Amino acid sequence: MRFNLKIVSLITTLSLSVLISGCAVTNTTDHIVTTYKASGDLGTIIERADGAVSIVNTTQRSVEGRVEGLGDLSHASIVYSRDEQFAYVFGRDGGLTKVDILNQKIEKRILQSGNSIGGAISQDGKLVAVSNYTPGGVKVFNAETLELVADIPALYTSESGEQKQSKTIGLVDAPGQRFVFSLFDGNETWIADFSSDDESINTQPKITKLKNIGKQPYDALISPDGRYYIAGLFGEDGLALIDLWHPEKGSKHILPNYGKGEARLPVYKMPHLEGWAVAGNLAFVPAVGHHSVLVIDMSTWKQVAEIPVYGQPVFVMSRPDGREIWVNFAFPKNDTLQVIDAESLKLQKTLKPGKAVLHMEFTPRGEEVWVSVRDEDTVKIYNTATHKEIASLKAQKPSGIFFTSRAHQTGL
Repeated sequence: MRFNLKIVSLITTLSLSVLISGCAVTNTTDHIVTTYKASGDLGTIIERADGAVSIVNTTQRSVEGRVEGLGDLSHASIVYSRDEQFAYVFGRDGGLTKVDILNQKIEKRILQSGNSIGGAISQDGKLVAVSNYTPGGVKVFNAETLELVADIPALYTSESGEQKQSKTIGLVDAPGQRFVFSLFDGNETWIADFSSDDESINTQPKITKLKNIGKQPYDALISPDGRYYIAGLFGEDGLALIDLWHPEKGSKHILPNYGKGEARLPVYKMPHLEGWAVAGNLAFVPAVGHHSVLVIDMSTWKQVAEIPVYGQPVFVMSRPDGREIWVNFAFPKNDTLQVIDAESLKLQKTLKPGKAVLHMEFTPRGEEVWVSVRDEDTVKIYNTATHKEIASLKAQKPSGIFFTSRAHQTGL
């Protein structure tokens, strides 16, 4: 039997094109055109009042679509698969949802606990971990199927000698196929190592427990290079520092006066430690209960300066090139953004985006910053060179903004 090679070639081309995720095939009279969707300039905006996310394009400054049915997003966060096609949405109701942002649909959704507080994706992108308040502990899932791989109860021994389950916070991914998290009730930080010689996805973790790091760690961050894990302490002043190159050395108490000084103002919102900004060898830290940003020398972990600002900082974020630090504030001064020059440490600009500025996200190379303004149902976009508003998008009660460039950054 003889085949027409041109017909076979055409059929094969069409079949492959249809099988490729995120592409469309257009048949014209004289040739086949395959249009691929890219994900590098996409992102998601949490619309927490509706339990939805908007899918946005940062190049076009446009809303590409919307995915609903994501549950309670009142304290939601998102991480991305390394190919940037899937967003893993961590809801406050214990929901873990895998969203296909190219095809704008829910791939899979599970309720894995009663109350969760964020998550992380592993270094190789094969595992997704969720930090839980209720019943506590951390659960780790296969990123492809969302099947449970490991359940890590956060059990600790109380002062009375009773074994209890702790809320977990500050969950981050770390180099070496590790997850790091802290026990709010147990005053501990744990390192869960999922590395294995055979790269098995079902490897059970080796747990390293660092005890007595400080009272009630409430949030944490990992340095951009993945070396240092820093936990904020709700029950005492100061911070707990862990060198992940040498976890055997335990935790070190740094900034012992963090939160002290003159009489503090009422704390309307605890600052997000994930919002620390790093520029060169300096870390810019939101002060607790003060209208100031603290500057820390990361070679000594000592405070070297204090910058007065408009209100109590929530997020203190560095532009990707480290040249500027952008700050938003807690209620009742949450209508404002301020920009600090990272070299002179002086205030450079004050902006007034509108009521309830909740979050900021820089485009991957930092030429723009997107700002969620919840009470005006708007996301405003600023040129970071001129500090002028250049565009805006409508969104229903927007909060967190997450661009796909996070897929390639440790701790995000």
